[in-house]
Amino acid sequence: MTLKYSIPDVIKKIMLVIAGTLILAFGSALFIIPFDLITGGVTGLSIIISRLIGTEQVCVDKIIAVLTWILFILGYIFLGKGFALKTLISSLLYPIGITLFSKLVTPEVMNGFFCLQQSRYGEISIILATLLSGVLVGAGCAITFIGGGSTGGTDVIAFIICKYIKSLRSSAVIFYVDAIVIVFGMLIINDLVLSLLGMSSALIAAVAIDKIFVGESKAFIAHIISDKYSDINELIIERLARTTTAIEVSGGYSGKTKKMLMLSFDLNQYSELIAIINTADKNAFVTIHRAHEISGQGW
Repeated sequence: MTLKYSIPDVIKKIMLVIAGTLILAFGSALFIIPFDLITGGVTGLSIIISRLIGTEQVCVDKIIAVLTWILFILGYIFLGKGFALKTLISSLLYPIGITLFSKLVTPEVMNGFFCLQQSRYGEISIILATLLSGVLVGAGCAITFIGGGSTGGTDVIAFIICKYIKSLRSSAVIFYVDAIVIVFGMLIINDLVLSLLGMSSALIAAVAIDKIFVGESKAFIAHIISDKYSDINELIIERLARTTTAIEVSGGYSGKTKKMLMLSFDLNQYSELIAIINTADKNAFVTIHRAHEISGQGW
């Protein structure tokens, strides 16, 4: 059985990924790059490389474009076509967005309206840049994730490592990769205050992603009652790489005995689970609620 999304759902997901990527590029171009804030990721790594090269002919936006596509190709080779498709829109749009939005950060555009580094308010500008970059980058990533996409970037390195070292969690490896970029940036820039501001921006971004994408809980539990429970169970295993618990239940009114599937899943699997259920049985009875805590093998 194949899983199909309706055209409106596909369009909605694509628009969310596009919006999220552009917000991410806007926050990076206006507030991270002009102040050399090392917040991790491709942008932070590009700023470091730019500092090491030490020439204005190799702009940060050009380095971002090259790194983004190198990592996209690595993702395609090591993680497969499915992962590459999820990162394709962001890989195309992010470098373009960085280049376009960077043109706003000049005194000639709107009398320097977006040129915070030359603001008459002095040192407060970099504080505002730290706060706004964190919020915008976090919001952009979260909206991209909600759309079912991926921002790719240095996360590709983490996913490749986790593919070959099964015992590692991707979230932890992503953190370590970004931490290495930030620490390396501290050594290259040799400015403790600027480094601390970069870390603050990264922390704000993480909080924003947590609040927008994850919400109050990181996990959900679904109860699914359907005559086609076997088809739904097969698709869940195939598409979500999760297992279910099949429980025999009886209707309080009808007295009929049926099978109920119980499933624990992540928020980013929410829309795909609904699509799976609708594909197999549009008349299935489904209840979904947040899980306060889930632990144990396989979670």
